Formats: sequence, structure tokens, C-alpha cells
Amino acid sequence: MLPTPEDIRTYIAAGLDCEHIEVTGDGSHFEAVIVSAAFAGKRPIARHQLVYSALGDRMKQEIHALSMRTLTPEEFNGSH
Repeated sequence: MLPTPEDIRTYIAAGLDCEHIEVTGDGSHFEAVIVSAAFAGKRPIARHQLVYSALGDRMKQEIHALSMRTLTPEEFNGSH
């Protein structure tokens, strides 16, 4: 069974303390906006690694493609 955007949101939230998560997608390709204080001071690759760590083996087994914007709360609030 293909994961839903809500499944992906739940998986990320369970493994990473986030202030905001938006996920859209069609079951195999997803796009996410993830806002977490854990991203402060980290380069984009390190931020993505935190998300991949939260997703664990699901990234290999269930999720075929995940495009993400990873922002700190300050970055997110400044972009709105």
C-alpha cells in the first residue's frame, strides 16, 4: 500500500521535533516543507539527513522520492 502525504507527515513528526510540516504528493513522489529548530546552524545536507534519519528504512522501502525545503522557525516566519 502506498503511503499518503499524511503518513509521511506522521513519520517525520514521530522522529523529529517540528514546528510545522506540510506534505503533498501522489503516493510515490512527495514534496515537504519542514520547519524545525533542530535545523539551526546546519547546512542543507545535514538538515536533510535529520529528516532521512526520522524516516529510517521507510525512505528505502515506501518512499520513492521526497523533495524537501528544510527551514528553521526564523527562516519560515521570515518567508511569510
